[in-house]
Amino acid sequence: MDTTDKEKKLVQDESNVNVAFYVHLKEYNNNVRKELKKRLEEVFFFSKGVNWKFDSFGIEKAGSRHTDVLGYFIFKTSKVEKLKKLFVQEFADYENASKITFSIAKYKKVEETFFEIDV
Repeated sequence: MDTTDKEKKLVQDESNVNVAFYVHLKEYNNNVRKELKKRLEEVFFFSKGVNWKFDSFGIEKAGSRHTDVLGYFIFKTSKVEKLKKLFVQEFADYENASKITFSIAKYKKVEETFFEIDV
């Protein structure tokens, strides 16, 4: 089955790299989310020279996977080292962080099909 011109505009990249930054927080209160969001906006939304897309941000409470409260930021990029350097440079002085960890996940498209649902 041939892909229509409309569908061609929706085709996703052949591969995708997600970079997740986890800021391990010393303490969590009502201001932490606001602080992290502000820092993210000031630093990353105006950065130059790093080709990336912001995917998500959140706070993950301590639980079965980890013992720390985590502020996490997830980006899609092929410039992993540049983004990592920028993140470390801008968050190294964040006093509420006990450490920063990274996760890099590489995804490759196996198949992509299109279909419509009448609504």
